Amino acid sequence: MSQSDILFDYKHIWHPYSSIINPLPCYSVISAKGVYLKLKNGKNIIDGMSSWWSAIHGYNHPILNKSLKKQIKKISHVMFGGITHPSAILLCRKLIKLTPKKLDCIFLSDSGSISIEVAIKMLMQYWESLGQNRTKILTIRNSYHGDTFGAMSISDPDNSIHHIYKKFLPKHLFAHAPVSNFNQEWNSNDIISFQTIIEENQFNIAGVILEPIVQGVGGMKFYHPIFLKKVEELCKYYSIPLVFDEIATGFGRTGKFFAFQHANVVPDILCLGKAMTGGTLTLAATLTSRKIANTISKSDVGCFMHGPTYMGNPLACSAAHANIKILEKNEWKKQVINIEKELLNSLSPLIDHPRVIDVRVLGAIGVVECKQHVNLELIQNFFVKNGVWIRPFKQLIYIVPPYIISMNNLKKLVNVIKKSLNENVLFI
Repeated sequence: MSQSDILFDYKHIWHPYSSIINPLPCYSVISAKGVYLKLKNGKNIIDGMSSWWSAIHGYNHPILNKSLKKQIKKISHVMFGGITHPSAILLCRKLIKLTPKKLDCIFLSDSGSISIEVAIKMLMQYWESLGQNRTKILTIRNSYHGDTFGAMSISDPDNSIHHIYKKFLPKHLFAHAPVSNFNQEWNSNDIISFQTIIEENQFNIAGVILEPIVQGVGGMKFYHPIFLKKVEELCKYYSIPLVFDEIATGFGRTGKFFAFQHANVVPDILCLGKAMTGGTLTLAATLTSRKIANTISKSDVGCFMHGPTYMGNPLACSAAHANIKILEKNEWKKQVINIEKELLNSLSPLIDHPRVIDVRVLGAIGVVECKQHVNLELIQNFFVKNGVWIRPFKQLIYIVPPYIISMNNLKKLVNVIKKSLNENVLFI
């Protein structure tokens, strides 16, 4: 990659959440293997982000690569309208086997945000098929579900990254987020706001959508499993479908294969993405019950009205199937337990640092919440110079490393975070 390439990127290519006039610096990655990203200058840095939660087995995994090479010799893509193929069938068999028995109908799509759009459409068509005009979604504050318009509309309208679009979005219902942390005592007041809203709007609510246990971009909060249990009870009582957004948390990240398993609850619709292909290709899935699927299919329209061009992409399905086969060996459980132990041991003492408000650890997720926002450009440069890739946001420095990370590399990630906290220039 030449200097002219870098300049071209700087002038012409938009990166996530960045300005085209004054973009944040980008670091050129020319290859990756295991937990390492190799930069243009030849330096290897440890990826503490799993490429935004997705590369759970690291990079260039031989089993994933083999599945892609084998599939591309057969067919890389074919339309899913009126056509099926072995990769999609094999993947969907695996997904049905892994998820609760209730969830036996699957819609494949391109990305996590689209899987949320699909879930919202399912809810709207479900009630339309029943002759009821229900258009409101109930969720909680600090939620984040993606960057497309439907997903934005059910993300926190005031405290999320989407507030600038507020005037364009439909208004949904937001209960207070629970304050009881995952490992602390349950506060029964946490459910009051949610219960009040669902009681007062029971005939207008099409569905409830939540990020189970972990609220991601909304603050990396880990809430109490009893909250999910109470929500499920209320949804059952009022016959309102419950949707879980497991896009970030699915496939082992929290120590359970799915985060909702911490509460022993089952949704009516489940959204999956990110780690589904092990960080190789983009793919997502929305699973639902036979009851919801049949109700939609019996409507006047007679079908579910959605169909992405790359739906059921054979390459992505093949990678996802291989990824799940790796997970089925159950090595991930020990890996995530070891990561959690190390993060608890090494991150927890930072709670006493004068710059830190809170430290949170769950499974292979470690969060340091600071009193000040980070200067993203400067702290990113600091991390790279110190041999790690960590992408903070606002006042949160967090890591979600690949499951295969060694304890030495994990300790290095934590030590660089500790070092950063003592650099005043990195905080605003």
